[in-house]
Amino acid sequence: MPSTQWREVFLPDENTQHTEQAHVFSELQRKRLKKHGHGRALHRNQVAALKAVLVVEEDLPDYARQGIFAAPAAFEAHVRLSNGNFSVDRAPDIRGFAIKVLGASTPSSVAVEQNFTLVSQETLAVRGSADVVRIVDLSTSAPGAALRKAAMNPQLTRSAVANFRDMTKPFTGFATHDFFSIMPIAFGDYAARLKVCAASTKINKAARRDLAADIFTRLTDDDLEFRFQAQFFEDETRTPIEDSSVRWDAPWLTVARLRLPRQAPDAALAETIEKSSFNPWTAATEHRPLGELMRARLAAYSLSWRNRDVTP
Repeated sequence: MPSTQWREVFLPDENTQHTEQAHVFSELQRKRLKKHGHGRALHRNQVAALKAVLVVEEDLPDYARQGIFAAPAAFEAHVRLSNGNFSVDRAPDIRGFAIKVLGASTPSSVAVEQNFTLVSQETLAVRGSADVVRIVDLSTSAPGAALRKAAMNPQLTRSAVANFRDMTKPFTGFATHDFFSIMPIAFGDYAARLKVCAASTKINKAARRDLAADIFTRLTDDDLEFRFQAQFFEDETRTPIEDSSVRWDAPWLTVARLRLPRQAPDAALAETIEKSSFNPWTAATEHRPLGELMRARLAAYSLSWRNRDVTP
């Protein structure tokens, strides 16, 4: 059964560490701004911007009826699908599935904006935010500098290779792939990792060449419905809060359905979504992100947002 006995681990002077790490991403963003123009530090390539509805399930167990999932409801939402790479639909890559729930309500408040950010990997082979920053720095360095950094830190190299291996796994398209939060969020007094389940098992072999065309072709014919699931913390051994490299050993529970109605590309919507922020810390109190890695993201997202429109 889900437990409320989870705990976060706070590092000594982690606020200073996270601020310094955020500036690494800021410098990366500055360099890319000169070459590619204004935009995000990561996941700059927006594949599709979509209208959606998040429909909360009926008859959820008590432990799942928390925050925006406290009662059956249907909330308007926006979805941003993205590539991590700048090159369109190139592999290897880590894909993003970001959801902005608009005007949701919770038992303690109304008109809450709730952001969920998920990616195409279930786990991330790092020990914490410091490893993430080093891997990003390694992957974006010139070949000579990257080799020197790899030689000085073999453990980091192994971690980078493990993550790269996950990124090379076949990606069949946004409608036919599962997406994960990697790190947990609060679920009232409980904690849970999140998953968006593939809406279809019908794979389009041409999808890899144009992921946007694949999703919009599907939405020309019919709606798409994704199951939105939560996997609850049970104990620190099988469901560790802080370790992003561990696949949790606990059942998944469908708490909502994410419905994409039939729609065509909408330039105005695409611009609105591109200009908006999908920050997991924009959340109801009941669904705040958990863990050191997520606290590091708070500093990085805030600085990235401020730097988006800075003149190079």
